[in-house]
This record gives sequence, C-alpha cells and structure tokens, in this order.
Amino acid sequence: MNDLSQTPAPLLALTVDELLEAIASDEPLPASGTAAALVAAMAAGLVAKVGKVTSEWEDGQAVAAQARALRLRLALLAHADTEAYGAALAAMRLPRELPQKQRDEILGRTLERAADVPLAIADAAADVADLAANAAANGRPRLVPDAVAAAELADGAARAAALLVGVNLATGPEDARTLLAAESVARASSARARALESA
Repeated sequence: MNDLSQTPAPLLALTVDELLEAIASDEPLPASGTAAALVAAMAAGLVAKVGKVTSEWEDGQAVAAQARALRLRLALLAHADTEAYGAALAAMRLPRELPQKQRDEILGRTLERAADVPLAIADAAADVADLAANAAANGRPRLVPDAVAAAELADGAARAAALLVGVNLATGPEDARTLLAAESVARASSARARALESA
C-alpha cells in the first residue's frame, strides 16, 4: 500500500482499493472525517453527472460546474482532515517534559483545527445536498435516482462531519461551531427531503 506521507495530497493519489484498505486498517488515519468528505465528494460527482447530461435543463451546466467545484473542495478537505486529525493525535502525545501551558496551547490549536475541517466538510456536504435536490427536480427522469442518491449521501456526510465537530472540540451544544454544524445538518436534511419529493 502507498505511504500516506509521500505525496502532497496522498489520499488523492491512492486507488479506490488502496483507499478502502487504508480506511479499514488498524492505523488511526485516515478516519471518519476523511470518509465523510469522500462520500460527499462522490455525491457531488453524481450531481455533476445529472447536470451535465440534462442538456435541456437551462441551469444544468451551471449546477454541474458548481458540483465539480464542490467535489474538488471536498477531496482536498478529505486530505486536510487526515492532516488535522494527525496533528491532533501527535499533540496528544507531546512529551510530558514540556511546560503544561505550552502543551495546552499546542493541543488547543490542533484540536480547533481538527474541528474546523469537519465543520467545512459539513458545510460543503450541505451545499452538495442543495444542488442534488435541484438536480432531482430538474434532471432527466432516468437520472433522478442518481440525484436523490446524491442527496442521501450528502446528508449522511454532513451528519457524520457535524458529529466530529463536537467530538474534536469536546464542547457542548451551545458552542458556535457546534451550532454552525447543526445548521449544515438542517440544510442537508431539508435538501434530502426535497430530493425525495422528486423521486
């Protein structure tokens, strides 16, 4: 299997089989944030397909372009999540000889970054779900199931990423980032419901 540290965006260089093997391995990375980002990226790919193929849909090409941009963003977030979570794990293993204040500052920064990335994943996944609902309502009938599936996948990815925001911050439900993550989940869930109406 490829060493995940040998390329600038190593996850993007893996084959599907290598990626699935890496996720299933006993190594801590990649983990669930990366998986959520990749699921949302695949959902974006399905939306791009519907928009691209439905030539009679006036906004189809624009939706396809937006979906492609989200797919790329989510792929990069998958890599960023692996880096951020890896940094947090490393910070948790800092030598005990370091002054406690210095350890706390480093750990706090890395845990915040480890929460910021899944927050961005949840937001992008909700955007994908919105596009998927639009594609389900306007795509060619034979492609509507792809759009609905994209909405389902994006909704699940948003929920998974939002969960990680709170876990990585170890905060309560009133934390601003936890609230933002919940807003992304609500948006994705609403979009999923709209997509299902078109099924």
